[in-house]
Amino acid sequence: MARQFFVGGNLKMNPDTVAAKVALIKAINVADLDPTTELVISPPTIYLLPLKDILRKDAKIAAQNCYFKDSGAFTGEISPAQLADAEIPFVILGHSERRTLFHETSEIVATKTRAALDKGISVILCIGETLAQREAGETAKVNEAQLEPVIDLLKESDWSKIVVAYEPVWAIGTGKVATSQQAQDTQKDIRAFLSKAVSPAVAESTRIIYGGSVNGSNCKELAKLPDVDGFLVGGASLKPEFVDIVNSNKV
Repeated sequence: MARQFFVGGNLKMNPDTVAAKVALIKAINVADLDPTTELVISPPTIYLLPLKDILRKDAKIAAQNCYFKDSGAFTGEISPAQLADAEIPFVILGHSERRTLFHETSEIVATKTRAALDKGISVILCIGETLAQREAGETAKVNEAQLEPVIDLLKESDWSKIVVAYEPVWAIGTGKVATSQQAQDTQKDIRAFLSKAVSPAVAESTRIIYGGSVNGSNCKELAKLPDVDGFLVGGASLKPEFVDIVNSNKV
């Protein structure tokens, strides 16, 4: 079956002014974008609502994180219930920066994923290995270990609201990019694992996207790979070349 191409722009904690963010959204709004690509923009939490109101209607807004409780004494957190109430349709969970800097375990990521899905929010679920793990030949082992707690908490039908983002940690923000062969082989392995651990139907329909220093120069080659269904873009989402990335699957 054909999987719709998906591009997410993860702005992270950038840029640092309202004016810069508005200018970024306005540039996206006037761009000639491939209508067959699903586009999601993920700004910092404080800007979710104002940018949602001005973003073009054929694109969507995503939160960069959420907690697993709907309310309570959790200072600094945002809940799935709040995102749902604000009509934010996507959330990024399990990003390597959350795992490494904020010590989120795969079990916590899985709990957050379940909580988001229960509120009707689709999840961009990030997984990926470090350079040491890749060099030790542990890439598949690491990705499977990060997926397993999620698989344990999900029903088969839940996977229609999951986009898996494979982001090799060694390639995020470093300028290093997995070769086309590395990206294809790893994402093919992830799909094979989903087939075995969930079902062949889920493996075939679930979009697996690549993230890791994707830019206007390498996106076309990566987009041609049979198991790369799009991109989660960091730094390049702040630059004019982001339009080229969104259009990288255009025939």
